[in-house]
Amino acid sequence: MSAPRPAWMASGDTPIRIGISSCLLGCKVRFDGGHKKDDFLVSTFGRWVEWTPVCPEIEVGMGTPRESVRLVREGDEIHMVAPRSGADWSERMRTYSTRRVEGLVELDLCGYVLKKDSPSCGMERVKVYGTGMPTKSGRGLFAEELLARFPNLPVEEEGRLNDPPLRDNFVERVFAYRRLKDLFASRWKMGDLVAFHTAHKLQLMAHSPEAYSSLGRLVAEAKALPREEVRRRYEDAFMPGLKVLATARRNTNVLQHVLGYFKKLLDADARAELLGLIGDYHKGLVPLVVPVTLIRHHVRTHGVAYLAGQTYLEPHPKELMLRNHV
Repeated sequence: MSAPRPAWMASGDTPIRIGISSCLLGCKVRFDGGHKKDDFLVSTFGRWVEWTPVCPEIEVGMGTPRESVRLVREGDEIHMVAPRSGADWSERMRTYSTRRVEGLVELDLCGYVLKKDSPSCGMERVKVYGTGMPTKSGRGLFAEELLARFPNLPVEEEGRLNDPPLRDNFVERVFAYRRLKDLFASRWKMGDLVAFHTAHKLQLMAHSPEAYSSLGRLVAEAKALPREEVRRRYEDAFMPGLKVLATARRNTNVLQHVLGYFKKLLDADARAELLGLIGDYHKGLVPLVVPVTLIRHHVRTHGVAYLAGQTYLEPHPKELMLRNHV
């Protein structure tokens, strides 16, 4: 008998393709001829995804090594300027970014990792220069176009991925987005949407109970709506819902909810052990992986089909060990 399909795994064979700033893969495309290789992205996460490298500054025609550029405010407009020579790359970068981002549509991306602080790729808090002290108030010109074109795409900066909850959240959203895209890429029926929503119940509750409730109402009325409207509205609530960081309090509520499914299956000692681990997690004494691992054991042992299908118990490959740190 074959092992059950992991909950994080998408139903199709489409690769989990993620855009990334080329320098993070070790490509020597930085202004100084160097790179910013990220070991987690390349050696760990890279085992599960297919990278699509992009370097806007190289692709727009800047060489390497090259004069650095920065964002400069001129009136109400933000320009990309090389301060030593005064060269203004703004129009060329914006024209390139529009074309390049539109070309990414056909690649069916499930996420994107940007280089922090970059005047082209920085997602937030990029330095903007003007008449006074620079302010960390900008966004890279390419990143600005990317985020506007793909508002539901999981996007993060590599610097923020050093934070365990943000890293867990980003990877979780990447795999969830692949599953969602596979659902709507198929000849889906309303029953398929109901099954998808049911499988993601606990995952959504850990992030945003409000999103779970609003999506439930949408699913309930879906038969009376055009299919494209259902798809758009579901994605527009599902992905922002998962973007809300799961908290220890909400995770604890979900774990206690799960405990109810074992009410008649576990003896007093086993129930007390699980309840104790949930309490230890809530107090910050053990990471989330500890109670979840025991729950998965009981799910397999007692054949609890409903819980076996919940993505919450395995939202991404366990080999990434993300829940060991949250």
